[in-house]
Amino acid sequence: MSLANRVLAVNDDLPIRSDAPVHSGKVRSVYWLTAADSARLIAERGYDVAADAPLAIMVISDRISAFDCIWHGEGGMNGVPGKGAALNAISNHWFALFKEHGLADSHILEIPHPLVWIVQKAKPVMIEAIARQYITGSMWRAYAKGERDFCGIALPDALQRDQKLPELLITPSTKGILEGIPGVPAVDDVNITRADIEANYQAFNFNTAADVDHYEVLLKQGFEVISNELAKLDQIFVDTKFEFGYVRDAQGEQKLIYMDEVGTPDSSRIWDGEAYRRGEIVENSKEGFRQMLLQHFPDPDVLLNKDRMAERQALAANNALPAEVLMAVSNTYVSIAERITASSLTISDNPRAEIIDVLANDFGLID
Repeated sequence: MSLANRVLAVNDDLPIRSDAPVHSGKVRSVYWLTAADSARLIAERGYDVAADAPLAIMVISDRISAFDCIWHGEGGMNGVPGKGAALNAISNHWFALFKEHGLADSHILEIPHPLVWIVQKAKPVMIEAIARQYITGSMWRAYAKGERDFCGIALPDALQRDQKLPELLITPSTKGILEGIPGVPAVDDVNITRADIEANYQAFNFNTAADVDHYEVLLKQGFEVISNELAKLDQIFVDTKFEFGYVRDAQGEQKLIYMDEVGTPDSSRIWDGEAYRRGEIVENSKEGFRQMLLQHFPDPDVLLNKDRMAERQALAANNALPAEVLMAVSNTYVSIAERITASSLTISDNPRAEIIDVLANDFGLID
């Protein structure tokens, strides 16, 4: 079977029984189950959720996004072989470790296939919770231009590119467009301060003011767990994005949980430790793909300048990347997943058929 057929590029047209439109993001698609199917699965599978909790099937794709665009390759490769399975395997591994360490649950109830999660509906906290241990990327570019205040945190002078920061920094931004919050522009992904969150915690979907402290604790603890485990593999956890939300348990109590993905090459920077000690940066995350794109095209400003988004989207749509580029990304994702989980990653020959089969035969969700 060709590489193109092993890629799950389209994941929003599966015949999963649902009574709501499929929500499709850059990488994942969400199928909201009917109330009857949700209640049936809760009873049959014994999930620790309220009996009337809405459930969803979340299907990850092998698409790759960078600079807010979806990229494709030659020969009909509309994604990266193994990428989706690698992301899910890594997230599943970290979520299990979080639970072992007594941190918090995730929204995942069951994993019926390497590309599929069964999740319960969560009320999302409207914050992209970003933690940084090193100064690099956009933070370094701003720092090099003279900025010293980041999300209300003052950085000292004389920091060097890619050096470890004096402490773990939490530099949150908005998740979606939030209106009516004093001092916070109504645009997606704008930096905010802890003071902004504390003063307007309800607007960010926190239940209580105390939960602002709780989310920060969970963010720092989660970062520490992942960082410590990666250090055992001589990998450096540079920075990451976490997301949080509220769900109800079987007793109807609301609890703050981790949601979306955690500690993956898509949501984090991961550097090779040995190379870093030599003064080199070797990326084991999507940042390597972003750097390749910046070098591949003659005018990198198109990728960095948000005012040129129309040109950027045309660039992504009209340029098929060399197959070897996408296979190099595949190797990065699969390799780091296998190192983190200490197990080999199986890449499906026909992921679409496998997903339909398991959801039909084991869960009764295909009409």
